[in-house]
Amino acid sequence: MFLLIELLDELVGGIREAAWPFIRQDLSLSYLQIGLLLSVPTILSGVFEPMLGILSDIRQRRILVLAGGLLFCVSLLLSAASPGFWLLLLSFVLFYPASGAFVSISQAELMDREPDRKDQNMARWTLAGSAGAVIGPLALAAAAGLGSGWRVLYVLSAALTAAAIVVTARFAFPARPAAAAQADDPTALGLLDGLRGAAQALKQGSVLRWLALLEMANLMLDVLFGFLALYFVDVVGASAGQAALAVSLWTGCEVAGDLALIPLLERLDGMRYLRISAAAVGALFPCFLLAGPLAVKLALLCLIGLLRAGWYAILQARLYDCLPGKSGVALALVNVAGLAGGLIPLGLGALAERAGLPVAMWVLLAGPVALLVGLPKRKR
Repeated sequence: MFLLIELLDELVGGIREAAWPFIRQDLSLSYLQIGLLLSVPTILSGVFEPMLGILSDIRQRRILVLAGGLLFCVSLLLSAASPGFWLLLLSFVLFYPASGAFVSISQAELMDREPDRKDQNMARWTLAGSAGAVIGPLALAAAAGLGSGWRVLYVLSAALTAAAIVVTARFAFPARPAAAAQADDPTALGLLDGLRGAAQALKQGSVLRWLALLEMANLMLDVLFGFLALYFVDVVGASAGQAALAVSLWTGCEVAGDLALIPLLERLDGMRYLRISAAAVGALFPCFLLAGPLAVKLALLCLIGLLRAGWYAILQARLYDCLPGKSGVALALVNVAGLAGGLIPLGLGALAERAGLPVAMWVLLAGPVALLVGLPKRKR
């Protein structure tokens, strides 16, 4: 069920990223407004979601997951009904913390179920998300072919979310040790104590390393995903349908890469894989930006999608390893780091508005470069 929740979350994300040309046209959005839609919710969620992470260690996770699912559903319906920029922004602001409770806490629970297999379970989690990210653009292309639009898909996604909530409500979540202690003694561990523990964890060099690398790797993950359809329409000159195809190929190759990663991690150290893939992506991404023909760009995009599979899974698993038994704290710190990372789409949108989207896309090359520089060196 946790994997299905992640699939649903990425399904919605896949629909949104492929639908940006349609959304922009329907609501008459500028690059700056798109940057705001991608940045403001991320920044605001970075303020509220750390508390959700802390609460997930000291309160019943089942309640948080179900409440997040309800808000997730409401935000999708608001997006579908948006007549302009402001209501769409409100729906996104609600969606991010809802996803934090509904999806991220489900991930933390999955990590705690099998502490010795974090890499493998994160790879499975990422595979489920990648499958959803593939289905989303394909669903949009099918809806466009049938004369429907992105709003219909948002309504259908809300219906699927409601069904997932009903199913999840039937399952019991094992009691957390901290939650049990809180129930027996209300003074045992509170939110402030949890926040102090998170602040202490933030002083660890290893924790800071993985948080920074997660945000930099995200340049070639969610940030590129957010601008990909617009890049193909505005820079390459592709149609909205071709842009949706490009997004589908990108996510499809991600699924293939994530599927191959699961058995690969049984044989190959995750750090070694990250170094090899970061070097390859760092070499291929400039070729993608400089290539002329659409077919060549699509081929290079597929290669990059294959090679950067597993970045999030491995880096996130390493962060959980640094904080054994404190998966909620790990989630909280990821969201704190997201406050800085949330400014990146806004900065890219402003740069694209001023200098053009082709110039802004070169900034994303910092992602693989940061991995090559920041990953811990191999022990002799």
